[in-house]
Amino acid sequence: MASAAGEAPPGPCRGEIGLQFWVEALQLVPGLLAPAVLLGVALGVGAALLLCFYVIGPLLQNKKDDSHRLLESFHSDVRGHLDENVPLPRKKKTETQMSEEEMGNESSLNSNITAFALKAKVVYPINQKFRPLADGSSNPSLHENPKQAVLPNQIMETSTSSSLGSLSHGDKEDCSSSTTIHSATSDDRFQDRAFLKVTCFPEVLTCESFDVKLCLYSLLLKELLLLDTELRREKQVVFIQVLRTYLFDFYHKKKITEDLYQKIILTQETDLEELQKQLTSRLLSTEMSGARNSDYQTLEDLERKEREYSEHIIDNMEAFWKQADKAEQFLLNQSNCSSAKRGKIMMNLTERMIAVEGLLSQSQDLQAMDIQERIFNWELMVKMVDFLKTRIQEESKCRLDAVAGMLDQLTVKSNLSLSQKEELLTGLHKAFWEQVAHYNNECVQQGKDLIMKLLACRTRKIRELKQAQKDEQGDLLSKAQKIGELDEFLKACHEMLEKQRQTLYDLEEEDDCQSTEAVAELHQELCSGTSYALEELVQELFLQTLPTKTGLSLRECELLKEECQENLILQLEKWDSCRQKQWKLFQEQLQQERQLWTKEYALSAVMQKHLSEKHEKIIQGVLSRLGGLSEESAKYIFRKHRLLLCSVLRRLAVRNVAMATLTHMKMSQKKSLLQELREQHTLQKSSSHCQDEHQWQLQNAMESHILEEEEKLEEETQQTRLEFHQQLVAEIQEALQLVQQHMEQVIGQALLQHARQEAAKQSSEDGEDFKERLIEAAVESVYVTSNGVNRLVQCYYQQIEKIMDGHENRKLQHLKSFQAERTENNRLRKKQEENEQTLKEKRNQGTLNTSSAVHQRMLLQQQKFLAQFDVQQQFRLDSLKQKILVLRHLETQLENQLKQAEQDFITELAALARVPLTVRKQPLNRSVQSGKSLKTKRKNSHSWGKEDSGDFNEK
Repeated sequence: MASAAGEAPPGPCRGEIGLQFWVEALQLVPGLLAPAVLLGVALGVGAALLLCFYVIGPLLQNKKDDSHRLLESFHSDVRGHLDENVPLPRKKKTETQMSEEEMGNESSLNSNITAFALKAKVVYPINQKFRPLADGSSNPSLHENPKQAVLPNQIMETSTSSSLGSLSHGDKEDCSSSTTIHSATSDDRFQDRAFLKVTCFPEVLTCESFDVKLCLYSLLLKELLLLDTELRREKQVVFIQVLRTYLFDFYHKKKITEDLYQKIILTQETDLEELQKQLTSRLLSTEMSGARNSDYQTLEDLERKEREYSEHIIDNMEAFWKQADKAEQFLLNQSNCSSAKRGKIMMNLTERMIAVEGLLSQSQDLQAMDIQERIFNWELMVKMVDFLKTRIQEESKCRLDAVAGMLDQLTVKSNLSLSQKEELLTGLHKAFWEQVAHYNNECVQQGKDLIMKLLACRTRKIRELKQAQKDEQGDLLSKAQKIGELDEFLKACHEMLEKQRQTLYDLEEEDDCQSTEAVAELHQELCSGTSYALEELVQELFLQTLPTKTGLSLRECELLKEECQENLILQLEKWDSCRQKQWKLFQEQLQQERQLWTKEYALSAVMQKHLSEKHEKIIQGVLSRLGGLSEESAKYIFRKHRLLLCSVLRRLAVRNVAMATLTHMKMSQKKSLLQELREQHTLQKSSSHCQDEHQWQLQNAMESHILEEEEKLEEETQQTRLEFHQQLVAEIQEALQLVQQHMEQVIGQALLQHARQEAAKQSSEDGEDFKERLIEAAVESVYVTSNGVNRLVQCYYQQIEKIMDGHENRKLQHLKSFQAERTENNRLRKKQEENEQTLKEKRNQGTLNTSSAVHQRMLLQQQKFLAQFDVQQQFRLDSLKQKILVLRHLETQLENQLKQAEQDFITELAALARVPLTVRKQPLNRSVQSGKSLKTKRKNSHSWGKEDSGDFNEK
């Protein structure tokens, strides 16, 4: 090219030179050919490497794992499809949760899972590509990018608890908060989450799996409320029957007329029905209050309703007490009986109602435990149905994995291209998804229809049974009873009502089993149909599609299908083995819960016994301090207090069980998640037979993590139970305050009645009629002069003054001696306490450690102060009792002397007026008798108090 340019003719300007190239001018240089070829080859290889690294490599990697990623694109479609079957409140809540999760989870899902697994030290075998998570789903290795195919059945489960990172349900929290199942945000969300209201167990069979525990516990609360209602009605029926028996006895003895008898019974029945209507209205108002949707409820609403239910029932109990007292007083007023007879009737009524309370308390305890056992049986039946629900999903997943493995083999052997494999898997995935979605829809729809039919039949059976039981009750209660046969009648009545409740319980239990069997048969039928449809799809793929796509013979495709079927059977056997292990772990969990509930009932019994003994000692102390009450009146007050206390404690026992149930409900989510962790860890441990040292260390680290979470859960459970216990203590104090107020009225009425009796007795003893006649006779008598009367009055006043001076001197002398004796006793007591304390400190000095010495000393000082306080209080009380005895003795002596002086004055006045005296008993010297009666009364009070306490403990 340079020579050609040189051969051109020169011109005046270089820009005007014309370059002409001819073919002959293009000559090959053999020396430059080899370098040019090498350069071209190097550029081509470099371009190919760059193309493979940046384009073809990622494409092939994506193609390789598409068998596990294809269904991910259907995730949103399945979610929307399943949401169509979710009721409105649930759907809105799910959409809200999804909108919150999509913003943070799409970009941080893998990172959150990785962070949680690393912090929790969750490591699975290296050769395991898909590693199970706490909810039973699977995710790829934490060190790989591929995702596992998601089936329709996994959508709802994974949306609530799809991974270990979601245990805290804090989607917007950092990685550190996602490593634990304990979170304040989780508690708030769980407290506000709505779950379905159910009225009976068959409805639970159609609930979502994560609502089952809450629904079952809500049924437990409902059953407890129904039990309390039944026992309260039984108590009212028995009270009316006892009242009817006494009224019939009065009517038989002609003390009341038949019209009055019927009127009293009708009035009492009407009043009790009115009380029941008021309570029902209040309970219904509480049930409807705050209900945004009548089909759903939250844990917070349930907790509030239970608290208001308890308040209404306690108010109704107080109203029943007042109504019963009013009925008893009306009965006694109409009987026209003596005071002793009235007291005996009141005591008999109280004793019989105490016996009824004892029967009701025993029945309540046994039936509460039966209800709890029913909950455990229901959980087993629900778990069994849940296993049937998930079988078709697991089978479809195993079929997909088996088919994908066969297609991978064909791709490796070059019988099938990557694009063809992806096309076949895409079509098969879509067909499987449609079948599984159809199965889910049919399970929900046909399950609801079946439950509706079963509930209609159940309602009819229960209605017929209750009508027959009502007729049986009417036949028994319509018969008039004698007082002597009343105890046997009350026992027979209770046994009849108990038998009726058991019959209803057996009917419901049998219906629950039949409903579970019917739902299980429905799921098995649908599962068989869906399994057959999936088998048809696989058969079509191997026998129709693959021969045309791969060129393989029909026989070869049949062999591939048989190999795929064998792989499917192996995977299903593994799945069945996992299910058996999960079932065993589930039964172990139920057994642990049984032990917890047994402990709850034992603590409740101890609490009732403690409260009973404490308040019986209080009422005994009050009665011992009161003066002027007869032994019969004191015993009646004590038994009346026992009756009210039994009624309150029986109600609070139900409240205690309800609070324990609410505690389990608040902890149910965390317990379920922790149980899933245990199951996955157990399954992982059993599946890995040969572990190296690193895997063994990781397994131990996971066990330590689970133990740590168990300890945290135990602490939170105890804290929650403590909060409910404090609330229960406050309610107990309020209820016991009502008992105290009611007993104050009872004691006041007893004191008032005693005062009236004493006044009437004193009036009759003083002989007011004779004094009036003596005064009239003295005024009219000619023998009575002014000087004579003045002399008698002056002598009488002088004698009274002498008596009062002597009384004051004796009183002062007794008080001085009493004070000196008290001071000496106090000094001896303090000296004895100091000696005992010194010996105790010497004994404890060698046992106290340096670290706990201060704390132990503080506890000892506190115990010492409380012990001294109790001793001082008892010493002061004993001193006051002795002082009262002395003062009463002096008062009785003064009263006898004054009466003697008055009698002398009357005798002299009658002699002066020439009026004959009637023979009257001289006033008794009650000085000695008073002390003896007080000691006897106190001794009797302690004796019947101990006897009643023993009877109560036996009950």
